[in-house]
Amino acid sequence: MPAHLLSIPAVAAALDVDRRTVYRFIAAGDLPVVDLRTGTERSRVRVPAAGLEEFIARRLVGSPRPRRGPLAPSPALTASE
Repeated sequence: MPAHLLSIPAVAAALDVDRRTVYRFIAAGDLPVVDLRTGTERSRVRVPAAGLEEFIARRLVGSPRPRRGPLAPSPALTASE
């Protein structure tokens, strides 16, 4: 089955970034591309959907630790009790 390919504007929209940022990710080797060049024309690149999913998965971070609110006891106060 052929890979589903995404245009640069589609990738930018999916990541909520500018197209230039997508090109920077590509230049850094963070996003794979398929070059659909036809002859001497300017290259036309597409990002495989699976490559975008892997890119996102590599950049996932764990849940942020809950912030202590103003009513939460301070560790220093708890230790002295």
